[in-house]
This record gives sequence, structure tokens and C-alpha cells, in this order.
Amino acid sequence: MNAIWLAVAVVALYIFGWLWYSRFLAERIYRLDPNFVTPAHRYRDGVDFVPTNKWVLWGHHFTSVAGAAPIVGPAIAMYWGWGPALAWVALGTVFAAGVHDFGALVLSNRHRGQSVGTMANRIIGRRAKLLFLFIILILILMVNAVFAWVIANLFISNPAAVLPVVLQVPVAIWIGYMVLRRGGSLLVPSLIALVIMYGTAILTTHYEFLQIDLVRWFGGEGETTALFGLEATPASFLIWILVLLAYVYFASTLPVWKLLQPRDYINAQQLVVGLGILYLGLFVMQPEITAPAYNTEATTSWFPLLFITIACGAISGFHGLVASGTSSKQLDKETDARTVGYLGALGEGTLALITIIAVATLFAGTAEFTDSYSSFAAAGQAGVGNFVEGASQLAGGIGIPSDVAATIVALIIVCFAATTLDSAVRLLRYIIGELGTEYRIPNLTRRHVATSLAVGLTAFLVLVPDGGEGLGSGGYLLWPLFGTSNQLLAGITLMLISLWLYRKGRSPIPTLIPMVFLLAMTIWAMTEQVVLEWSGLREADAEWLLFGLGAVILGFAIWILLEAVRLFRNRDELEALRDPADEEPERERS
Repeated sequence: MNAIWLAVAVVALYIFGWLWYSRFLAERIYRLDPNFVTPAHRYRDGVDFVPTNKWVLWGHHFTSVAGAAPIVGPAIAMYWGWGPALAWVALGTVFAAGVHDFGALVLSNRHRGQSVGTMANRIIGRRAKLLFLFIILILILMVNAVFAWVIANLFISNPAAVLPVVLQVPVAIWIGYMVLRRGGSLLVPSLIALVIMYGTAILTTHYEFLQIDLVRWFGGEGETTALFGLEATPASFLIWILVLLAYVYFASTLPVWKLLQPRDYINAQQLVVGLGILYLGLFVMQPEITAPAYNTEATTSWFPLLFITIACGAISGFHGLVASGTSSKQLDKETDARTVGYLGALGEGTLALITIIAVATLFAGTAEFTDSYSSFAAAGQAGVGNFVEGASQLAGGIGIPSDVAATIVALIIVCFAATTLDSAVRLLRYIIGELGTEYRIPNLTRRHVATSLAVGLTAFLVLVPDGGEGLGSGGYLLWPLFGTSNQLLAGITLMLISLWLYRKGRSPIPTLIPMVFLLAMTIWAMTEQVVLEWSGLREADAEWLLFGLGAVILGFAIWILLEAVRLFRNRDELEALRDPADEEPERERS
């Protein structure tokens, strides 16, 4: 089968989702009001609450939620064949991710820009709020710790990508001062930034002296006296992780217009260019699908594990954190939520789609595919590498050399992962501040105190325990919890949106259907992991840390679900939880 037909079919569904379904949600379900005074205007402080052009905000939101996950999840899920992966990416994006991201943004906008964890207090109750915040804290810490390791690993394995990434920061700050602060269009400056970054990537690919290769500078692998008694590779990991932690501290405390907005807009342009290259290569090469639609050799069942493996690119709870944590504080007009939330989800789906196609067209035949995806564990190790190779092959269709394409792909992944990392640290700061307000600890509400605590917790998880991948891999101790915790968060966020719609007398069906499906799949998958795998009842040894935390998170999720069911059955009690101060009145914008 020609891969173009897969792309055309899914993109047509995405167009339907944008032109019809998102408009239906905006007008009939969420009922967007162009005259509503958004938190960005009401609480404008020039740091976090900053009214922002919808396309600039779309760039921030899109790149913050994307990271590397829309690549990693689908590339691993190819283990079951392209059929199940493609179906979940296509249908999940239109009917779950778009609904979730759009709804979380609107819900936060109507509740003073608060996070989903804080909003749970007035929608479900204080007990559920505290349980929800616990799940969110664990989730964000896992993201911070693992993404720090992933970026450090990419810097070490792709030294040609380091200098272009480093150059992006001063260029973004310059754009922030010259354009966003003084006024003007970001389009031309961001395109100039892309030319600088990609031009540098070409140079660093061909000229080794421009590559920031710490392992080589320390004498190469096996050198035992590189730094603090560490060999060259772990010493390089230590340096890069410390640099990243210092970077995210400052990046997450700076006013959003100085770095976050221009950098994320550049990254959005970078992704558009990257996707353009890959899709153009697809239409030029017209490759055949060589991977099987369904892998009959797979020994691990795809049901329900598929819906946990592919999160970003179908639906992800982390998106609700970004939507309610940073994006809602920059929303200029409520009607912009449709573009930022729903179109951002479609952007992720487009990236997940080309990931599936790149891997599905990489292999010479089914035998090579089976060798690479011989087990689910092998898929986890080979998935990203298969995407990079497949993407380089597609880019080669329009004449881009494979080594340059590999550097550019690594550059895109690092930039997106770094964006997710500092956005996650900013989110963790917000949550710590909200906890400080809740428990009347005023020091925790201070920006630098909360950020120091967020970075300190991340550093502890990254550097102190050994996650099995060497120095800096501590986050991998908890990473098996990420998939289920993330999807539980998405399901609970859809539950909050459904309860809010129900309380306002609107139909919650568009949010209830994906909520029920996602919670059922996630609780099923998590029960299997906690009860059968991590307890040691199966052949594998017991994982008591994962068992304990997993059992607590699963118990909290069921508790929150029961609280919500009780409120659905007792509308008067649900209405009694409402605080008029939490839902700003609709009035004319000044």
C-alpha cells in the first residue's frame, strides 16, 4: 500500500475535526464568549499573566505539550503494527485530545487561570483536590527528571545539535525584547532564527570542531579520570544535567515574553518546517508501507496497553496541566481557546501520524520489521532510532543528506523536550505556590522560593537514585508509572470538565464518552501492572517502589471517580460546591 493514502485519510479526518467538530464544541458545548474578560487581562502582571496573540500562544502551547512524546509513543506502539497505532492516533486526536485540551483551557479561563488541581476543589471537593495534586506532583517530577536525562543523552549522542540549540536562547531573548516588548510581527524574526539554527546545524554536521562534544573533550569513552573520578560519559551527563537545571530555573522565572513566548514560536515554526519537509518527502518518494498492519508475532496484548503507550498524539493528561497552568494565563480572548487548544492537539496528531508512516516505510520487508520489534521491550529501545532513520529517509526524498537530516531531527526533538522541561518546572512552581496558599505557607507562594524547591526536587530525583541507565537516570525508577498516571490525569480532567458542563446545564456527552473509555482502559492497565506485575505475582521480581506508589495513585484515582459519581447523582451537592468568585462574571472587555 502506498503510504500517501494513509496520510490523506487521516489528514481528511483532522480537517473534519477542525472545521466542524471544534466549531460545534465552541458554539454548543463550551459556548465561547468574545466579551469575557480573560485572566490574562484581569490579573495582568507582565510575568505570568500576559495577553498574547493567539498564534504566538498556539506556538507556546503546541511546543510545550509536544516534547518528544508524539514521536516516542507511536514509534514504540508500532510493535503491534501500524493499524492499531494509526486508529488510536486518528480517532483519539479528533474526539479525545482536541476535546480535552480545548476544554481544560476553557475551564481554567473561567476559573481565574487556576490549574486543574486547584479547580478540583470547587468542582469535586477539597479531598479530591488534594488527591489530584498528589498525582500531578508525581507526574510532573517524572517528566522533569526523565526529560533532563533524555536531553543530556541527545547532547552526548548528537553533539552536532548542541550549538544550534544553545544559539536559540539568545536569539529568542533578542526577539522577545525587539518584537514582543516593542510590538510587531514575530513571523520574519522567527524565520530568520530558523535560518540561523538550521544553517548552524549544517555547519556543525560537517565541521567537527564546531561540535560541543564533552565526551571527546574528556578523552573519549573509558577515560576514568575525566571529572570527580567519573568516566567521560557519566561526567558529561553530570555537566549537561547541571546546565539544564540552571537553565530551567531562569527560564521558568523570567517573564513569559522574554524567552518562553518567542522561543516557543520559533519552535512552532521549526516543527511546521520539519513536518513540511517530511510530508513533502512523503509525496515525492511515495514509499510503500512495508510494516504489517497488525503484528501477529506480538506476544504482549495491545488492549489496553496501546492507549497507555500512545498518549501525546492521541490524548495526554500533561496537556491539561499546560492548558490550565500556563496557556490560560496568556489567553487574549476566550474565542482564541479553539485555535490554541484544539488546533494544538491536531498539530500533535500530525506529528504522530508522520512518525507512524516514517517507521512503517523504513523496513525492506516484514522480516526486518520483526527483527527490530521482536518484543515490546525491544520496541522501547529501537522505536526512536527507527523514527530518526525513517524521517531521514523521507527527508532524503527532497535532496537533504541523511547526516544533516539526522542532526535536524535531533535538533527538533531537543528543542521540544527543553520546552516541555522548563514549562513543567514553571507548572511545578505554580502548584507549589497553590499549596502554599492552601496551607497558608506564604513563603511557598514566592516565585524564586517555589522555583528553587521545584528544581531541587527534580535534581534530587535525577541525580541521587540510579534508574538503571547510569548517572542522571533516577527518573527512570518511576517512569513505568508515567503512562498510566498521565492517562489517569487526562481522564480526571475530562471528568472535571464534564461536571462543570453538567452543573451549567450543558450536554457533557462529548467529554463523558472519551472520559469513560480512557478511565476504563487506564484503570484496567494500572490494575494489571500493580496487582500482577509489580507485586511479583507473575514471573518478574517484585518492584516494591512502583507497587507502593502505583497502588496509592490507583486508589486515589478510584476515590476521585467515586466522588464524581456521587456528585453526578446529587446535583444539589454539586451546585453547593460552586464558589461565585471562582467563575468570573461575563462582562464587556475594556
